[in-house]
Formats: sequence, C-alpha cells, structure tokens
Amino acid sequence: MKGSGRLRELLASQRPVVAVGAHDALSARLIADAGFDAVWASGFGISTANAVPDANILTMTETLGAVKRMIEAVPIPVIADCDSGYGNAINVMRTVREFSHEGAAGLCLEDNVFPKRCSFYSGVQRELVPAEEHAGKIRAARSAAKDPDFVIIARTEALIAGLGMDEALKRARAYADAGADAILVHSKAASADELREFVARWDGGRPLVAVPTTYRDTSVAELQAAGFRMVIFANQVLRGAMRAMQDTLRTLHETGVAAAVDDSIAPLADVYEIVGLSELQENERAYLGPKDTPTAVIIAAGFDPRLMPLTHDRPKGMLEVRGRSILEQQIQGLRDCGVTDIVIVRGHQKHAIDFPGVRYYDNARYRETGEVYSLFCAAEALTGQALFLYSDILFDPAIVHKLLRARADVAVVVDRSLREEAPDATAAREPDLVVTDGRRRSGHRFLPSEAGTRVHRIGARITPQQANGEFVGLAMFSARGTVWLREVYDSLAGRRGPFHEAPSVEQAAFTDLLQELIDRGHEIRSVDVYKGWTEVDSFADYQRAWGFAPDGTRPEPKRHAG
Repeated sequence: MKGSGRLRELLASQRPVVAVGAHDALSARLIADAGFDAVWASGFGISTANAVPDANILTMTETLGAVKRMIEAVPIPVIADCDSGYGNAINVMRTVREFSHEGAAGLCLEDNVFPKRCSFYSGVQRELVPAEEHAGKIRAARSAAKDPDFVIIARTEALIAGLGMDEALKRARAYADAGADAILVHSKAASADELREFVARWDGGRPLVAVPTTYRDTSVAELQAAGFRMVIFANQVLRGAMRAMQDTLRTLHETGVAAAVDDSIAPLADVYEIVGLSELQENERAYLGPKDTPTAVIIAAGFDPRLMPLTHDRPKGMLEVRGRSILEQQIQGLRDCGVTDIVIVRGHQKHAIDFPGVRYYDNARYRETGEVYSLFCAAEALTGQALFLYSDILFDPAIVHKLLRARADVAVVVDRSLREEAPDATAAREPDLVVTDGRRRSGHRFLPSEAGTRVHRIGARITPQQANGEFVGLAMFSARGTVWLREVYDSLAGRRGPFHEAPSVEQAAFTDLLQELIDRGHEIRSVDVYKGWTEVDSFADYQRAWGFAPDGTRPEPKRHAG
C-alpha cells in the first residue's frame, strides 16, 4: 500500500495516529524502527539541520530533497511540513505535485504569510493570510493532487496569533469546506485547555491534529480522549540529538580521549545495522562477484594474565614493538599485501584499539569466552574470502602473500622450523602444533608444494614428536570455506560439554574449530613457511620481539601502581 493510502487508513482507525518529527533520513529511519505510525518531515527540523532559521530560508526544492531522502529511508508514511506552500495558490499546486510525485503521503499547509516565521519565535509579529486566501490554497492543493489518497492537512495559527477561539474555528471550518482532510490546530499555551475547548465546539467533520510542544505534559491518551485523531511530536528528536552531540563534543574537548564517550554513543555495529550494511554486502555478493581480496578478521578480545602488568591498561595487540603496536604493524602488513577490508574483534580495554579505516566488533563476554566466540562476534564479516589472524603475531608480509595464493578452501600457515627450537622453549610456549601428510620434515632445506599438504590434526595437545610443524596463527578461507565455517559453528549451537581441547564450544580456541572442520571431512591444506614470524605470548616473547629493533633495546616490566 502506498504511503498516502496507509495514512488515510490510520486516520480512519480507532486508535490515535502518532507521528514524530524528523530532520533527515537517519532520524526518519530511527523513528520508523521505534514503531511510530508516521514521520513528520519537520520544516523546523530540516531548517535547523541546515543551520538556518525556520523562516522559509530554504527553497521548496531544498526541502523536497530532504523529504525525498526520508521517504526512501522508511516504510511508513511521511507527511511533509510545507509551511505556507512556498507562495500563493499557484505555487501550492506545484508543491503538491512535486511532493506527491516523490512519494509523500501528504502535506501540511499553514495560514501564515509567506515567508513564514516559526510559531514559537518570540518578538515576531504574527501575520496570517485572510481565511479566504488560505482556503483557496487548500482548493488548489486538492485539485493538483493526482493521487486521490494524498492527505492534505490544513493548519491554522489563529490561536498562536492571539486571534481567539472564534477566529480559529471559523478558519478551520473554511479549510475543511475547501477540501482539507484534517485540521491541525496549533497552540503555544502551557496547557491543552484551549484545545479541549476547540474540540468541544468543533463541528467541521474532519479529524483534528495536535502538536504538544508547549503543553508537553499532556499525553497522547489525553489528547485522544479530548478528540484528537493525530498527535505530532514535532521537534523532540532534533533537540535530543543536539543535546547528545553537545555533550559528546564537550567531553571530547575536555578529555581528548575517544573512549571517554564510549558509554554514551552508539556502537559502530548499530550504525552499520541502521544504514543497511548487511543488505549492501548481500547485493555485492549477488551482483559484483567475488572480491579480489579477502576480509581480514583479527581476534584481539582476550585478556592474557601472563603479560601483566603490561596488559593492565591495553590489550596484548597494543603492546609496542619497535615503536609501533603489534596491531598497527599487522594492519600495515595486510595493507601492503592489498588487504584493505580489516575487521578487529575487541574486548579487554577495547577503547585502546582505534585505527582509521578499520571495522570493529566487540565481545563483551571476553573474560568467559574463547577465540571462536570472539570470531563469530564478527559473523557478518565472514562472507566471501576471509583471512584470520591472531592479534599477537608479527609476520613478514611475504607469508601473507603466499597464503593469498593458496589454492585451497581452507589453508593454514605452518612453520616447518619447529624441530630447530630448544625443547624447553617449545614447552614454555605451548604452541599449536600440526600433523600433516608426508614425513615429519623440518628446517629450511625443503621445497614446499604450491598445493601444500593435507592437515590431519591441529591443537596444543599434539607433542613435538608427533608434529610436522607449528600453526602460525594465520588462516585463509575461500568463499566456500567461510560457508563451511559458518555451517559448522551454527550446528554447534546449544552443544554442551567438552569440545576438542576446550571445556565448551563457548570457550573453544580457533584450532578447536579447525579440528572440527577436519573431523567433518573438510580438507584443510598447509601453507609451509620457514620462520619469518614471531608471537608474543609471554614477557620473554615480548623481549625477543623487541630484540629485532635496530638498537637492540628491550623493555623492562613496569610495576602497576596499586
């Protein structure tokens, strides 16, 4: 049903129609999502959003553009506040044609002179056009509306202008007789008493509309009981948004810290949802074909007590190595390889992670959940090709280049230098080890196959004697591979008890999920490398990573006060 037909249906129903004023497409969508009946495309709001007074400073075309974007953003009727129609009756006819053509459900025309002044501006002399002239505008509007359901609301400012109740009733009757579908009786009184009097004397046979801006203690239910069919909250959303922006800006200015406003601003995930990011991604998959490069998902949510006190005020990925954080070096390495769509899943001290051009998802349960849970906090990013990596590894970009060339639906990077490590170092690190096809070769004197070798087992409980190599913490999934990944994870919903090497699915490591893929018959191939990477699992690892710095400077552990 078209918006105009839906609006007429609402006006004919028994319950009150509640509309809320919007100033742009985003506010209109939020109004629709909140469950209101209709959007009031507020002239006051649109003017204010453009930082100009509500005094017909904006042209009809500028207002029409704003209303058109609202109509496109919402599935509910949009009513355009068209002030006094942008001129005389001839201008009104064009106004009606243009707004109806763009899909507005109706419009409102007030009997202020053109150019109008906001009803609540103080110190402004109120001038209304003669009742006969405004009735002529209403007749012109009715004749210009090609859509018979297009709703025309006539608004009288007689009470605002101090002309009295008799004049207000006289004007409202004239506008109803001229073809208005509803009458908006505007008032700036502190109570609704004069509106109740108007209703008691109303005999014009048209539904009445109220705008409780000044008589703000009067509820929708009370206005309905008084006899009003529509209630418009005209500017509260705009004013609320202004206050929130002012508070946010004040806090940012005073603190200079982005995290200071975290608790009072919408998460980015909510922004992505309201603008329809998932629909965009679906359309990209359907019509643009596969991406040339994958989305990289970095898991950076967990808290590692082994690195305390270094990680007291920051996640492990934000530890500095050679003057830059691990995550910063990862992001640069990925971009050097042409991977620009980067997602980070945050948790512990999430405010510390804030890089431009990166998408974020948060795991609020990071203390009680594992890597797999964190990964699927970013489930909507796991479409098409996807690259996975831990947030505590530093790598030569050549490794990522090699992984990107892998001809496999699931590929994991395996370091074959495992046997060259001292046994005590291996035991201290608790590495994720891998068992693959072929002999247990190690060292740099081998020629790896472009196709890699098939992985049979992966996890922390494999002994060095059993293993062929170590999982680096980098994995690549083709479009089909991410489908497998999602299907397997979805099938585990509600599963209780141990899951491979983890106490539960919620606490599972990424390698547990890889092993589940293997056990279900999905092939995982290794991409073989010889060193070229390091991880930071302990303070000894951190010192070793700093050893790569040109000056050989190594950090000393800091003591946390208190």
